[in-house]
Amino acid sequence: MAIPSVDLSEFLSSDPARKAAFVQQLGKAYEEVGFVAVKNHGVPDQLIAELYEYVQQFFALPLEKKLHYEVPGLAGQRGYTSFGREHAKGSEAPDLKEFFQYGQTVENSDPIKSEYPDNVSVSEINQFNATLFNAYRNFEKSGTALLQAIALYLGLNENYFQPQLVNGNSILRCIHYPPITHEPKSAIRAEQHEDINLITLLVGASADGLQILTKHGEWVNVTSLPGEIVVNVGDMLQRLTNNKLCSTTHRVVNPARELWHTSRFSIPFFMHPRSEMSLACLENCINETHQKAYPDVIAGEYLDERLREIGLKK
Repeated sequence: MAIPSVDLSEFLSSDPARKAAFVQQLGKAYEEVGFVAVKNHGVPDQLIAELYEYVQQFFALPLEKKLHYEVPGLAGQRGYTSFGREHAKGSEAPDLKEFFQYGQTVENSDPIKSEYPDNVSVSEINQFNATLFNAYRNFEKSGTALLQAIALYLGLNENYFQPQLVNGNSILRCIHYPPITHEPKSAIRAEQHEDINLITLLVGASADGLQILTKHGEWVNVTSLPGEIVVNVGDMLQRLTNNKLCSTTHRVVNPARELWHTSRFSIPFFMHPRSEMSLACLENCINETHQKAYPDVIAGEYLDERLREIGLKK
């Protein structure tokens, strides 16, 4: 399935008509599918290539060295999380992956810094952390522009999300699905789930396997062209919009048997707001035919609940 494709340069242009057309195209795609492919997204190709290079170098390290970067008590929010530690909400089977997470770097005197643990520095790969930082800032910039367009589609001020995105709790997750060495119990590398956050930006997964569940109950492969970033709605945005924008169920399936010997690498950027942001359903998304579907909650409380549900937090 070729998901809808949008061109972010249209939104960033000085032409009001092109900008308005982008807003409608993006909004309708998120109502109908929940996923889009974004071209001219602003993240440099060279940076993406370097990011994947260093991430692959990290996961090639011996396990005992990777375990040095697994920090107890952080619920996987910084540093390394070893194979089989996370499972999808509602599933007891662990996902077939290991990952490394890099979070916000507060560079001013914002008191929210006290909420965030320090990022974990990897000493074996010189440019690893610097590249993650640069990628984080680039994804943050692209994601902010997309959320400006979403705000306009929802009839809000273009900068509605902006105060909650400054020093937000976004996460850059570097995932490795190792080769399959024996008959797996499941055909699923990452069980079906919905993302927790506002939007997710996924750049250039190294192998096929991503599938989404259509509104007709069918699993279809997601394809995008080289140079595009796949961006999907998360549960926080679905909740905020009272189900107007849909957080689509997706999964990662195992490759064909002849490709079991291969790894899969994936680097999603989970765009989160500050913890105090209210996720109460927007008033203009509630009407007689769409009654309020969710109780009020703030983003930090919602994230904490979900981390417990997926096994990362006790």
